Amino acid sequence: MKNKTYYLITGIYIILIIGIYYSSLQWLIFHDWTREDYSYGVLIPFFILYLIWEKRQALSGQLSVPSMTGLFLLIISILLFWIGELGGEFFTVYFSLWAVVFSLSLLHMGWKKLKTIIFPLILSLGMFPLPEFIHGRLTLNLKLLSSQFGVFLMQLMGMTAYRSGNIIDLDFTKLQVVDACSGLRFFIPLVIMGILIAYFFHKIWWKRIVLVLSTIPIAVLINGLRIFSVGFLYQFWGKAAAEGFFHDFSGWVILTVSLAFLYLESFILKRLCGKETERQSSADDNKTVQGAGFNIQGEKAGSRLFSVNFILSVLLLGVTLAASQGIEFREKTPSIKNLSDFPVTIDEWEGTARPLDQKYINTLDFTDYVMMNYLNQKKQLVNFYVAYYESQQKGEAIHSPDTCLPSEGFIFKESGLIELPASMKNGSPVKVKRALMQKGNIKRLAYYWFPMRGRILTNAYQIKFYTFWDAVTRQRTDGALVRLITPIYKNENTNDADTRLKKIAEKIIPALNQFLPE
Repeated sequence: MKNKTYYLITGIYIILIIGIYYSSLQWLIFHDWTREDYSYGVLIPFFILYLIWEKRQALSGQLSVPSMTGLFLLIISILLFWIGELGGEFFTVYFSLWAVVFSLSLLHMGWKKLKTIIFPLILSLGMFPLPEFIHGRLTLNLKLLSSQFGVFLMQLMGMTAYRSGNIIDLDFTKLQVVDACSGLRFFIPLVIMGILIAYFFHKIWWKRIVLVLSTIPIAVLINGLRIFSVGFLYQFWGKAAAEGFFHDFSGWVILTVSLAFLYLESFILKRLCGKETERQSSADDNKTVQGAGFNIQGEKAGSRLFSVNFILSVLLLGVTLAASQGIEFREKTPSIKNLSDFPVTIDEWEGTARPLDQKYINTLDFTDYVMMNYLNQKKQLVNFYVAYYESQQKGEAIHSPDTCLPSEGFIFKESGLIELPASMKNGSPVKVKRALMQKGNIKRLAYYWFPMRGRILTNAYQIKFYTFWDAVTRQRTDGALVRLITPIYKNENTNDADTRLKKIAEKIIPALNQFLPE
């Protein structure tokens, strides 16, 4: 009878959770898991189910001691749901889903029993894609590290090879290390495999840590070898070495070789500091609870169907489900002028419109944009770019220059905040992000900021928080990215470039205030 109660409780929770997270689960399954970077995610639920099934006897043999801490964590988890839902960030919603499951488990099982399955619960976080700004930064860093190692190997073999960011110049051609070669597509699965190997075959904590951390250099080195092989074979096979079958096949090869390195490392670690007892089977693990079966005596009141814990948690989830389906938070977006009408002439500056390629328009997914090259009387260039989003929903948010500018090969030499000699409509000062970038002998200075409903923001965390806050209080999530870039010419210094950007910004911001809503 008690088992039927558990199944009924679990079924009610599953229905409520699916109802709350239905749209996000759809996106996870039919969008995120279909992307090559995260296609491994579909396998992780099966690992989790197996790991929990393996602990079934240990779970049935322990007394549940419900914890009210779970109810407190459930409230925080629901708050995270609204932050992610209204802030336009899928990862926050995904983490909220995980936190809800964790909270309910703690609420009904208690910490002592929950520890039995804590490993699969933590591992389940691996099925969710990383936030876009972390994904972009990690992809960029992996590309650059792998490119450096690949070029080093080419030069070691006597090849003429130079690297500029993620572009490799082979004298006879240029290769671009794109996202497909970033290593991210097998880096996270490799980390997960490292965690599983450490869990199943090692008991000593430092060996587990070493094994998992070693996945980072293994991923970089093996991917560097892949880039080297492409560069080396390109001189014989041409584009066939970088595309099609060879490119896809080499991806599987590096994953296989990486796993072989992990198993070899695990083999060596098992023989360090004496032999290590292998992880016991589930039957051996559960000897202490044999005979307990599923008929647990003494279960506390929190596990009953009409317990206070269950009623309060169902009430919280039910209200959240009703609010998510019945209340329309978005979207009261003010009308704006088309950015295509932005002035071509601003004071002494004459502009020329520069349309973006359609592939970038599709990727960035903005509502409206303008990109202009302005020249002053000295023929000095300032590139001006604005991307406007009338709604920053989940999966449709502003892309920060922090990740896209370094991908062109530029290194941030300086980065900080400065105040411009201009103001918003409401008179507030304009503080923006300043970045000095260098690629070889080429230097550029960039100013960029994010006008968000009367505020000037400068980082992704501010954007997410205020997007959530304004969605709740103002039913708005619109916003924009504004960017100014100028080269630093040979006959001038950084101060000269700063003066040039400040002068044009002083003229552009008042004009821009007429196009972007407060």
